[in-house]
Amino acid sequence: MHIHYLQHEPTEDPGSILTWAVERNHTVTGSMIFDGDSLPSLNSFDMLVMMGGYMSVYEEDEHPWLVTEKEFIRQAIQANKAVLGVCLGAQLIASALGAEVRKNRFKEIGWFPVTLTPEGEKSPLFTDWPATFEAFHWHGDTFDLPEGALRLAESEACANQAFSYGKSVAALQFHVETTSDSVMRLVSDCGADLAEGEPWVQSPDAILANKDPLPELPRLLYPMLDRLSDISTIR
Repeated sequence: MHIHYLQHEPTEDPGSILTWAVERNHTVTGSMIFDGDSLPSLNSFDMLVMMGGYMSVYEEDEHPWLVTEKEFIRQAIQANKAVLGVCLGAQLIASALGAEVRKNRFKEIGWFPVTLTPEGEKSPLFTDWPATFEAFHWHGDTFDLPEGALRLAESEACANQAFSYGKSVAALQFHVETTSDSVMRLVSDCGADLAEGEPWVQSPDAILANKDPLPELPRLLYPMLDRLSDISTIR
């Protein structure tokens, strides 16, 4: 399988998604959108992965490439490619499928629990996942569910944490591809987001001190990616 990822800023790379791909002998290429890289042709990849970013999907005047990328995502979905979006990437999928993306009631930044919905517990994507698990978060926006999508996960701060669409599309607002390096880069480069007094925003010290979830994340991520890469299993 050939995987192509879209990276929207230097800080938010694919993390352990790349480790999974190497271990599975998949080939990988990427477009550094922040550097002006072009999008690939649809016939050049089997799986498309969109990573996070500081921008919002509705800031098209400031970031005109958002219009082109959302149309490209629509085309990839229509072509039955396996498609995964993380954080901004999930919001891009939602917007590409016609759903609204807007400010969430709260910013959610740090390590917080995510709970699978009843549909999530039944989804092949999350087979053997615990009903509640700790994930990494760094977002201020949220998405509505596209028509026909299944809501798979939620948190106290954000009702829509994940959805699937059809056989081959998964959107995760939370991060399970996070590594210790990526956490440190985000805290260093995006520390201005860590406003004191926000109920769902942890301090830099609290974020960096909580290393317990990191070894567990690949145990969640890898089986999910295995199932997504076999698109016939996703319903």
